[in-house]
Amino acid sequence: MEPINVFDFEQATQASLPKMIYDYYAGGAHDEITLRENRAAYDLIKLRYRVLRDISSRDLSTTILGQESAMPIIISPTAFHCMAHPDGELATVRAAGKAGLIMILSTLSTTSIEDVMNSARGPVWFQLYVYKDRGVTEALVQRAETAGCAAIVLTVDAQIWGRRECDVRNRFQLPNGLSVMNLMPTGNEQFPNDMADSGLAAYVASLFDPALSWKDLDWLCSITQLPVLIKGVVHPEDARQALDHGVAAVVVSNHGGRQLDTAPATIDVLPEIVDAVQGRIEIIVDGGIRRGTDVVKALALGANAAGIGRPAIWGLSYDGEAGVGKILDILGFELDLAMGLCGCTSIQEINSDLIY
Repeated sequence: MEPINVFDFEQATQASLPKMIYDYYAGGAHDEITLRENRAAYDLIKLRYRVLRDISSRDLSTTILGQESAMPIIISPTAFHCMAHPDGELATVRAAGKAGLIMILSTLSTTSIEDVMNSARGPVWFQLYVYKDRGVTEALVQRAETAGCAAIVLTVDAQIWGRRECDVRNRFQLPNGLSVMNLMPTGNEQFPNDMADSGLAAYVASLFDPALSWKDLDWLCSITQLPVLIKGVVHPEDARQALDHGVAAVVVSNHGGRQLDTAPATIDVLPEIVDAVQGRIEIIVDGGIRRGTDVVKALALGANAAGIGRPAIWGLSYDGEAGVGKILDILGFELDLAMGLCGCTSIQEINSDLIY
């Protein structure tokens, strides 16, 4: 039977991908408590809908950092799309463009920034990891800007790597023929051949900068004309501090439950982040979003947009560009349905009054 929701697509992916690859995409840190809580937290939130409102016409469109989006959903950065499908990030960016959505491209993509931007039909933001070699990092930023990316998304919760035990058990390595294409010019495109651990964990330990701090955010803002977001915020004080460093937005994220296990679910901390920034910058939330009702809940609690990571991978694995498009169609349908059943005709009408 054709998959009809995100969970169906994941089941199909689990059945079709090699175990090492599926486990890499699906797994979380240590006991995967945060991974499960990200999803479970949405199930505990109830929507208090309104009735006898004219919902015959509904509009899902919005703007995110001034960029038009067909709906308040962003494709969050995920690495190594070519493990899921040979077309990899090219398929994902085409589907995002066709759907009228923003895609965030990972530093750890298996397709180069330039090739992705050549296939883009809409806005692409570039997710940045900071390498110990600042020359490497600056070159990535300059390439993203030159290629036409519309923003830089600095990941701030991964200076050191969470212990992803599935990857350790599987001795995770990139399959033959794949590499971190954006690092090809620097010689940092391959994992160390560490047979005692995850190759990705060894890569991060050798190359990512654990000394990353707020002064590095200032440096990043000084070397690009693009808006800079920070991704990985769960504490309100960090959100307040981000305001002083000129960020354009914060992404409330715990790295999909893949870094610090027992960190809180992102939807649970979202209201604190909203209160901390007081509307001065935009807020995106990701982690655990699998239904259109989840998007309504995120917006009602103060987010400007919701990010999806794994669902795009499940669609990509199932049927390349068409599969990602199907995932986005399903979420759009569910969002439209949930919004209408809540008595809302536009994204702007979704507010905290809907939360029970």
